[in-house]
Amino acid sequence: MYLNNPEYVKIGDKKYKINTDFRVAIECNNIAQDDSIGNTERPLAIIYKLFGDEGLDNSQDWDKLLELAIKYLTLNKDTSGVDNNTEIDMDFNEDMDYIEASFMSDYRIDLTTEKMHWWKFYNLLEGLSNSEIGNCCILNRVRNLRTFDLSQIKDNKERERLAKAKEMVSLKNDKHEVELTEQQKESMKKLDEIIGFKK
Repeated sequence: MYLNNPEYVKIGDKKYKINTDFRVAIECNNIAQDDSIGNTERPLAIIYKLFGDEGLDNSQDWDKLLELAIKYLTLNKDTSGVDNNTEIDMDFNEDMDYIEASFMSDYRIDLTTEKMHWWKFYNLLEGLSNSEIGNCCILNRVRNLRTFDLSQIKDNKERERLAKAKEMVSLKNDKHEVELTEQQKESMKKLDEIIGFKK
């Protein structure tokens, strides 16, 4: 089905080029979680982000394109057994500064200028240094602190100090509501025009 770092999907004899930049995949994640976008528009917005005008112009392929988009965004992994009650310890938007700093410290990769395939980005993200002994990148130090069980600390002052530190790095939006960028708003406006959506 999918090879490493796919560049396109195929439906019948037709190929659709994927916009593989990791930032686009993060935008798709934002769209998927944004309750202000209607249930009809949300999947079409994801199709538009990943496959552009060509994807939107072929409505007969929308169902299959959405299916392939989900496979692409989840790295073709089976997510059926994922526990949705697991504590969320990272948000791509809130943590981008930590992610950028960690990529620079671990890999000497500048994400502010680097164009990178979503799958490569995700796999490198998963491989960032995370060790209790020795080196641990800033992102994983923050993630570890967010999920740290304070009840393990017996000393009251130390527990209070860690509680304050944990509060300082806590995620602000549990629902991950995201303000769309101007570019995203423009894309959504174009999408609305194409599908004839009226607010």
